[in-house]
Amino acid sequence: MDGVHQDITVGTKRGSDELFSSISVGPYIMSTTANGNDSKKFKGDMRGGGVPSRVLHVRRLPSDITEAEVISLGLHFGDITNLLLLKAKNQAFLEMSSEDAAQNMVSYYSTVTPVIRHHPVYVQFSNHKELKTDNNPNQERAQAALRAVSCPHAAASSSVLRVVVDNLMYPVTLDALCQIFSKFGTVLRIIVFTKNSQFQALLQFPDGASAHNAKLSLDGQNIYNGCCTLRISFSKLNSLNIKYNNDKSRDFTRPDLPTGDGPPTAMEHAAMATAFTPGIISASPYTGATHTFSPAFTLQPAVSSSYPALTLPTLPAAALASLSLPTASRLHLPSLSTGHCVLLVSNLNPERVTPHCLFILFGVYGDVTRVKILFNKKENALVQMSDSTQAQLAMSHLNGQRLYGNPIRITLSKHTNVQLPREGHEDQGLTKDYSSSPLHRFKKPGSKNYSNIYPPSATLHLSNIPPSAVEDDLRRLFSSSGFTVNAFKFFQKDHKMALIQMGSVDESIESLIQFHNHDLGENHHLRVSFSKSSI
Repeated sequence: MDGVHQDITVGTKRGSDELFSSISVGPYIMSTTANGNDSKKFKGDMRGGGVPSRVLHVRRLPSDITEAEVISLGLHFGDITNLLLLKAKNQAFLEMSSEDAAQNMVSYYSTVTPVIRHHPVYVQFSNHKELKTDNNPNQERAQAALRAVSCPHAAASSSVLRVVVDNLMYPVTLDALCQIFSKFGTVLRIIVFTKNSQFQALLQFPDGASAHNAKLSLDGQNIYNGCCTLRISFSKLNSLNIKYNNDKSRDFTRPDLPTGDGPPTAMEHAAMATAFTPGIISASPYTGATHTFSPAFTLQPAVSSSYPALTLPTLPAAALASLSLPTASRLHLPSLSTGHCVLLVSNLNPERVTPHCLFILFGVYGDVTRVKILFNKKENALVQMSDSTQAQLAMSHLNGQRLYGNPIRITLSKHTNVQLPREGHEDQGLTKDYSSSPLHRFKKPGSKNYSNIYPPSATLHLSNIPPSAVEDDLRRLFSSSGFTVNAFKFFQKDHKMALIQMGSVDESIESLIQFHNHDLGENHHLRVSFSKSSI
């Protein structure tokens, strides 16, 4: 049976520090110390993470932390409205635009400890309901950093980024880049290639704001310690035209594309040439390294056929140690292939979890083909997605989320597919085949669902609402199972869609499972997904 492995945490540091460097240390201990220079105004936060607030307390920051680095911790959870950085106390306060955004941030970082410059930092709710920093003389830099994030040109930026990986000592793959950049929005299309002896990529988000935030947070950071530095700029292209789905290019909105083979066409080369000027820093890409990375990001060794003229001998153990990455032998990780699409889900609530509920929940991030709850260990299950990209997406968004009271853990399984019971053998309905289910969200090529994939949040997006339904009908439906409905709003121009805000992210997850595809009458079955908005 699969083992449960620790996750590699996402660092937010710059310069000589790395994105994949430190192993999560699990739940953190809340501080009871004073919070900074302005200690009379900001006394120690003692809530222990219990009462939500849109103001967050960030502790144990490195002494040379910058405002931009603190802001980057919260960028992909929502808008940031204020910041107070207390360098002398190695702490900061971050004010989010809503409690919902703050709740998502605390929930995420309680399972994946962020690392800045080799320092694990800790995030908890503050006692303060808002930050009042008008009279603080040290706020000029903080406000400038906030303006850089929220300035109007962020939304107007190109949604296509050009990424150059400098000092490429170890392999970086298309899947690895997708995993890194997907923290800031859904990656729609990507192509990787070499130009001027540099490993480069073009990567498209749904909107300019996501691309802007990704550039702001990742530009200049290292994927590994001291090497593989990301150099990011906006491309002149408005969109990427991908013809093949393989290890060199991928269009996640078009799973029907052929795999193809051979080098890019002359037209594709021309499109890449117009996107940017020649690379600014020379580096030689290497491939063929044989070590395996932790399944939190599952960086796969680059396939040699991508760069047939380039080879690299097997990396010595000393090189792995310098990366601060665990070796496969130490963590007993299997060597995973690029097409891996089976997830091991552990720490489930065996009294409540069914194959159907896992099918609905994981189906938000891809098409689930099979689910098996393990017969002798019902707190574990295998979930098979349609492809490896959807498996990565589900793992990225759902790992650490609470399902029926338990924070679930998700890793890649050693199995390549989920076996159905042999004919005549019963398994108490613990294995289900959903390959022909009409509820798959991503079967249609180019579906809008690809552009509307968000992490679990307290706000749900409802669609396919019948014309006769009114607000009270939907409020009653969602509260009928004991869930708290905090707010509800129909879309102004389309009453077939609405937003409903539940009492917590946990309730939102359970509501989605229970009411997605609920029959509302008039031949309308409710469609439910997570929303990036709040009411």
